Amino acid sequence: MTSPATAAEPANGFSKRERICGKKDIDTLVSTGHWGSMGHIKYCWHSNGVGVNRILVSVPKKFFKRAVKRNLLKRRIREAYRTQKFLLPPATSLGGTDVLLQYNSNELFPYAVIRAEVAAVLAAVAAKSFDGGR
Repeated sequence: MTSPATAAEPANGFSKRERICGKKDIDTLVSTGHWGSMGHIKYCWHSNGVGVNRILVSVPKKFFKRAVKRNLLKRRIREAYRTQKFLLPPATSLGGTDVLLQYNSNELFPYAVIRAEVAAVLAAVAAKSFDGGR
Protein backbone atom coordinates (compact mmCIF):
# COMPACT_ATOMS: atom_id res chain seq x y z
CA MET A 1 0.00 0.00 0.00
CA THR A 2 1.42 3.41 -0.95
CA SER A 3 0.83 6.49 1.11
CA PRO A 4 -0.67 9.59 -0.55
CA ALA A 5 2.63 11.46 -0.15
CA THR A 6 4.56 8.95 -2.27
CA ALA A 7 1.76 8.40 -4.80
CA ALA A 8 1.72 12.02 -5.95
CA GLU A 9 4.76 13.77 -7.38
CA PRO A 10 6.04 16.50 -5.07
CA ALA A 11 5.36 20.07 -6.15
CA ASN A 12 9.07 20.85 -6.47
CA GLY A 13 10.12 17.64 -8.21
CA PHE A 14 12.07 17.57 -11.45
CA SER A 15 10.62 14.97 -13.79
CA LYS A 16 11.78 13.78 -17.20
CA ARG A 17 9.02 15.84 -18.85
CA GLU A 18 10.68 19.02 -17.53
CA ARG A 19 13.93 18.40 -19.42
CA ILE A 20 14.51 19.41 -23.02
CA CYS A 21 15.47 16.28 -24.90
CA GLY A 22 15.99 15.90 -28.59
CA LYS A 23 18.00 17.73 -31.19
CA LYS A 24 14.92 19.23 -32.84
CA ASP A 25 13.73 20.93 -29.64
CA ILE A 26 17.23 22.20 -28.84
CA ASP A 27 17.73 23.57 -32.37
CA THR A 28 14.37 25.35 -32.22
CA LEU A 29 15.19 26.90 -28.86
CA VAL A 30 18.65 28.10 -29.88
CA SER A 31 17.64 29.40 -33.32
CA THR A 32 14.37 31.16 -32.46
CA GLY A 33 14.79 31.87 -28.74
CA HIS A 34 15.42 35.16 -26.99
CA TRP A 35 18.90 35.49 -25.47
CA GLY A 36 20.05 37.25 -22.34
CA SER A 37 22.72 37.21 -19.68
CA MET A 38 22.54 37.50 -15.91
CA GLY A 39 25.67 37.34 -13.82
CA HIS A 40 27.53 34.13 -14.68
CA ILE A 41 24.62 32.57 -16.56
CA LYS A 42 23.73 33.08 -20.20
CA TYR A 43 20.14 32.08 -20.96
CA CYS A 44 17.81 31.57 -23.87
CA TRP A 45 14.06 31.12 -23.65
CA HIS A 46 11.24 30.36 -26.04
CA SER A 47 7.59 29.41 -25.66
CA ASN A 48 6.73 25.82 -26.49
CA GLY A 49 3.54 23.96 -27.34
CA VAL A 50 4.17 21.09 -24.96
CA GLY A 51 2.19 22.32 -21.96
CA VAL A 52 5.06 22.09 -19.46
CA ASN A 53 8.00 24.35 -18.58
CA ARG A 54 11.28 22.67 -19.58
CA ILE A 55 14.97 23.47 -19.10
CA LEU A 56 18.31 22.55 -20.57
CA VAL A 57 21.51 23.03 -18.53
CA SER A 58 24.88 23.48 -20.19
CA VAL A 59 28.38 23.95 -18.80
CA PRO A 60 30.86 24.34 -21.67
CA LYS A 61 34.02 22.26 -21.73
CA LYS A 62 36.10 25.34 -22.59
CA PHE A 63 35.58 26.66 -19.04
CA PHE A 64 36.01 23.40 -17.11
CA LYS A 65 38.08 20.63 -18.68
CA ARG A 66 37.24 18.12 -15.94
CA ALA A 67 33.83 16.47 -16.18
CA VAL A 68 33.60 16.31 -12.38
CA LYS A 69 33.39 20.11 -12.10
CA ARG A 70 31.02 20.42 -15.06
CA ASN A 71 28.69 17.85 -13.52
CA LEU A 72 28.86 19.59 -10.13
CA LEU A 73 27.81 22.88 -11.69
CA LYS A 74 25.01 21.23 -13.66
CA ARG A 75 23.70 19.61 -10.46
CA ARG A 76 23.79 22.96 -8.68
CA ILE A 77 21.94 24.73 -11.50
CA ARG A 78 19.29 21.99 -11.75
CA GLU A 79 18.74 22.06 -7.98
CA ALA A 80 18.44 25.85 -8.02
CA TYR A 81 15.85 25.57 -10.79
CA ARG A 82 13.97 22.75 -9.06
CA THR A 83 13.53 24.74 -5.86
CA GLN A 84 12.59 27.99 -7.64
CA LYS A 85 10.66 26.93 -10.72
CA PHE A 86 7.55 28.56 -9.31
CA LEU A 87 9.06 31.88 -10.49
CA LEU A 88 8.23 30.97 -14.09
CA PRO A 89 4.64 31.50 -15.22
CA PRO A 90 2.68 28.27 -14.92
CA ALA A 91 2.40 26.20 -18.08
CA THR A 92 -1.04 26.00 -19.65
CA SER A 93 -2.54 23.48 -22.01
CA LEU A 94 -1.50 25.80 -24.87
CA GLY A 95 2.15 25.66 -23.90
CA GLY A 96 4.92 26.42 -21.49
CA THR A 97 8.40 27.88 -21.66
CA ASP A 98 11.69 26.28 -22.72
CA VAL A 99 14.76 27.74 -20.99
CA LEU A 100 18.44 27.10 -21.70
CA LEU A 101 20.75 27.88 -18.76
CA GLN A 102 24.41 28.04 -19.77
CA TYR A 103 27.11 28.63 -17.16
CA ASN A 104 29.39 31.30 -18.57
CA SER A 105 32.34 31.70 -16.21
CA ASN A 106 35.61 29.90 -15.56
CA GLU A 107 35.27 30.24 -11.78
CA LEU A 108 33.48 27.72 -9.58
CA PHE A 109 30.97 29.65 -7.46
CA PRO A 110 29.12 28.31 -4.40
CA TYR A 111 25.53 27.14 -4.57
CA ALA A 112 24.15 30.32 -2.94
CA VAL A 113 25.51 32.49 -5.76
CA ILE A 114 24.23 30.15 -8.46
CA ARG A 115 20.81 29.93 -6.78
CA ALA A 116 20.49 33.73 -6.69
CA GLU A 117 21.46 34.02 -10.36
CA VAL A 118 19.04 31.30 -11.45
CA ALA A 119 16.28 33.10 -9.52
CA ALA A 120 17.14 36.34 -11.33
CA VAL A 121 17.09 34.55 -14.70
CA LEU A 122 13.72 32.91 -14.02
CA ALA A 123 12.25 36.23 -12.88
CA ALA A 124 13.59 37.94 -16.02
CA VAL A 125 12.15 35.23 -18.27
CA ALA A 126 8.79 35.48 -16.50
CA ALA A 127 8.73 39.27 -16.92
CA LYS A 128 9.80 39.12 -20.57
CA SER A 129 7.33 36.37 -21.46
CA PHE A 130 4.46 38.67 -20.42
CA ASP A 131 5.97 41.51 -22.52
CA GLY A 132 6.04 39.35 -25.63
CA GLY A 133 9.82 38.86 -25.64
CA ARG A 134 10.97 42.48 -25.64
